Amino acid sequence: MPQRSIFDITTDAQFEEAALESFRFQFENNSTYRSFCDLLYKHPSEITKSKDIPFLPIQFFKSHTILTSGSEPSVVFSSSGTTGSITSKHHVADLSLYEDSFRHAFAKAYGNPKDYVILALLPSYLERTGSSLIYMVDDLIKTSNHPDSGFYLNNLDELAKKLNSLDKSGQKVLLIGVSFALLDLVESHRFNLKNTIIMETGGMKGRRKELVREELHKILCNGFGVSSIHSEYGMTELLSQGYSNGNGIFTTPPWMKIYTRDTEDALSLLEGTKTGGLNVIDLANRFSCPFIATQDLGRVYKDGSFTVIGRFDNSDIRGCNLMSL
Repeated sequence: MPQRSIFDITTDAQFEEAALESFRFQFENNSTYRSFCDLLYKHPSEITKSKDIPFLPIQFFKSHTILTSGSEPSVVFSSSGTTGSITSKHHVADLSLYEDSFRHAFAKAYGNPKDYVILALLPSYLERTGSSLIYMVDDLIKTSNHPDSGFYLNNLDELAKKLNSLDKSGQKVLLIGVSFALLDLVESHRFNLKNTIIMETGGMKGRRKELVREELHKILCNGFGVSSIHSEYGMTELLSQGYSNGNGIFTTPPWMKIYTRDTEDALSLLEGTKTGGLNVIDLANRFSCPFIATQDLGRVYKDGSFTVIGRFDNSDIRGCNLMSL
């Protein structure tokens, strides 16, 4: 399946075909992933379902250059981290594939960016380089082509004035913000928004005490005067995003799928809606690795939607230390 055809996927059968083709491509062209599969004695001839594909522990993005042979990175995205910590690096060979992925995913979830004023409150991301989130949001802001769309750093008074003014005018607004900054905003200003979507990207980034999702969303709902808080599920190591329009239930675009694995046996997937580690297939990761075992804990439902409950306490995924990191 040609790489752009993933955005035409509409059925489970098409996804399975594309995932298995991608697995064969990775096995033949990604030396790190091939070594991982060899240690598990997994070969494409034995894999007939996407759920049986080996998932590479996400820590490998910290210790290895995950890139298929013959590919050269056009950009390297990096994760945020505390001082002295090792950050993940995602070597992206085809930047246009990332752009196609987030543009298609956003359109499926929210429609045309031109219908919104898009405001971004992402100080922890703006204060460093290499953020894939900033790249995506900047593109959406430019696509919205509205003079009021833009980024805000510490100018909360200006943002509050803009939000209230736009909302009262009936303009559809999307405010994308990191959790701690949204809390700062509602603590210093009050809102009663009718035409605005609030989307949190998660994480306190060491600026505040971590809150469970229910508590965070309750505070934000009260502060902004909205009935629900939207969320974005993405990470440096992925080129696709899941979105939630409330209650922490995420859906994915058709070229992305989530599974849960046993927390005691990282190589075994769970059936039903049991809590487990989240494994992700992101077919947009064509030239890095589409099959990733994350450090997130959650549940996956019958319709493919999922929730994120938290993260593993330990830094390494149990059962996956088969290769030296």
